[in-house]
Amino acid sequence: MTSRRPAPRATRRTRTTVPVLATVAAFVALAACGSAIHSSGREATPIVTGTSAQRVIPGDPPGRLHDSRLHRLGTADGKVPDVVSVFDDDYPAVTKLDPALLAALREAAEDAGTDGVTFNVNSGWRSDRYQEQLFDQAVSEYGSEAKASQWVARPGTSVHEAGQAVDLGPDDADEWLSRHGATYGLCQTYRNEPWHYELRPDAVDDGCPAPYADPTQDPRMRP
Repeated sequence: MTSRRPAPRATRRTRTTVPVLATVAAFVALAACGSAIHSSGREATPIVTGTSAQRVIPGDPPGRLHDSRLHRLGTADGKVPDVVSVFDDDYPAVTKLDPALLAALREAAEDAGTDGVTFNVNSGWRSDRYQEQLFDQAVSEYGSEAKASQWVARPGTSVHEAGQAVDLGPDDADEWLSRHGATYGLCQTYRNEPWHYELRPDAVDDGCPAPYADPTQDPRMRP
């Protein structure tokens, strides 16, 4: 006697297989779609060295401002990657610093190294167009030139453009210099910018002068 029971089992097996195949096909399609999106760059996060688009934040060194306009600038304008040593001779931000300032920085950095502290240049020499774009970005963020000037000098007035100032990091480097900088003639210029140092040769004997509250109090910053 023959039986017809196997047929329904085959049917059930076929019905089970179809959803599995459909699921696999869906995963394959999604993977292909994801790959296409990734390769097209539509989902990629922009990568920016040194300075991704971000807002200007009080307490953030101006040399680190990020803006789509700044992406057109390069190291020849004074931009730097995330980590640049004061001993690095590959970047104009360092090599175009005033020679006396650079010498003092390197001497201090050597001594700080014995305490396990490293000096990095967040911003040093800047081209005039770099300074202009930094200032424009600050105006856009703070809403007025007056407020922007408390953090970024107006183009044509910044001592960065003359290679006579450097913004240093990380924080332990700034803290080390706040205690020992006068020994090398290196002084913090503005109270609201603990990273900004300039050379004051007289400080070796007389100590550093009191810092200005912010750049707007500095007579050199006035057009």
